[in-house]
Amino acid sequence: MHSLTDLIQTDKSVPVEGITSDSRQVRRGFVFAALPGTKVMGQDYIEDAIRHGASAVLAQPGTKLPQDAGQTVLVEHTNPRQALAQMAAKFYELQPETIAAVTGTNGKTSTVNFCQQLWHLSGTKSCASIGTLGVRGPGMVRSGSMTTPDPVSLHAELADLAAVGITHLAMEASSHGLDQYRLDGVKMTAAGYTNLSHDHLDYHGDMDRYFQSKARLFAEVMPAGSRAVLNADDERYDELKVICEKAGHRIISYGEAGDDILLKGRTPKPEGQEIEIIVDGQQHVLTFPIVGDFQVMNALCALGLTGVEPKWLEQLRGVPGRLQLVPGHPKGAVYVDYAHTPDALEHVLQALRPHTNNRLICLIGCGGDRDTKKRPVMGRIASDLADIAIITDDNPRSEDPASIRKAMLEFAPDALEIGDRREAIKHGINLMEDGDVFVIAGKGHEEGQSVAGTIHPFNDFTEAHSAIEGIKT
Repeated sequence: MHSLTDLIQTDKSVPVEGITSDSRQVRRGFVFAALPGTKVMGQDYIEDAIRHGASAVLAQPGTKLPQDAGQTVLVEHTNPRQALAQMAAKFYELQPETIAAVTGTNGKTSTVNFCQQLWHLSGTKSCASIGTLGVRGPGMVRSGSMTTPDPVSLHAELADLAAVGITHLAMEASSHGLDQYRLDGVKMTAAGYTNLSHDHLDYHGDMDRYFQSKARLFAEVMPAGSRAVLNADDERYDELKVICEKAGHRIISYGEAGDDILLKGRTPKPEGQEIEIIVDGQQHVLTFPIVGDFQVMNALCALGLTGVEPKWLEQLRGVPGRLQLVPGHPKGAVYVDYAHTPDALEHVLQALRPHTNNRLICLIGCGGDRDTKKRPVMGRIASDLADIAIITDDNPRSEDPASIRKAMLEFAPDALEIGDRREAIKHGINLMEDGDVFVIAGKGHEEGQSVAGTIHPFNDFTEAHSAIEGIKT
């Protein structure tokens, strides 16, 4: 059992049985973190937490406990979110020995998955990953709903993984998670940066604040002297390099402008791509078995994070929902991809064009209750870069689906509009001629579609596979 004084600087010594920021989860002896929020204020639930047996409340300065608080003590902190994460790290204690975190607008999931694969291929079997696809490791696949879990859940997971023998872990670090201090207290040995492009501005406000949230990983969260693996081709590279130098990190740059992992050439092949790279002065010509120039970049980031031999890149396999091939179409190739930002969609379409012998067809929608500015941009990119663009629904959530499609069609006047995503996928499959490539973008691995408060079972890969089977009968 822990004492409160073991977890945070205070003179109030009370036993601690658990930690949570959800008053509904409080049990006797728990610390309740009353976190400030934009929609829900944790201070409003202090009475509820005390009623459930909270031994202590962590809150902002100036917070008052109710008169009937009994033996419950108050710990004030100017940054209760960060304090909660650091307390969770001390409470759960155990973490895998090697932890690599990945941040960036696009590519986090693939890079994290590639790290796990590279470790495994090179002989480290006790490895796992945490991110958008959940928790994945030897004999375990647990689905998750957030790219970066809340700090208590995260540190509990880290302890569980370490307890079952996981020594190497790759994890996604979202801008939301970094901005909300969810990763503080994680003992990282390396961190990677993929790229920065338009996304999440409904939360961050502008690109500079968005970048600064990502940069926290290197400037504040990762211990000094760790390995920073940076995309030298990204326009924010120089700025991030200075941040890493000030933090005392060892910098490894990758890409066409990379100093440590240099991408010299890339040639599309039917089975993937042939790539020429120079790593630490040594030239390697490899067959990379995955399409997409950005997937090469993700793999190079993973190479820098893991430090394994480049030869293992030839044995990497694709990630669910990331340029995932749906087999079986008699005329062309069908891919499912998670691309839901302008930059990601542009990269996907540009990556598939060299593999297209006839027409490139793109299906895309935009989520509701999210950044509205990107909708016409997404429509324009699909219309400009694909030969046929199909505008459909993504996760409309509480918004009117037709209004979302209308915004997307503003700069895509020649696009087809088919609101029902299942019918849109079928239509795209039926449109295909010899040599066509059809990419179903936006939802990737997701298993549901959120419409008016209800999540309906839906998976793009399953729907595409069913439609392909339908044209064979």
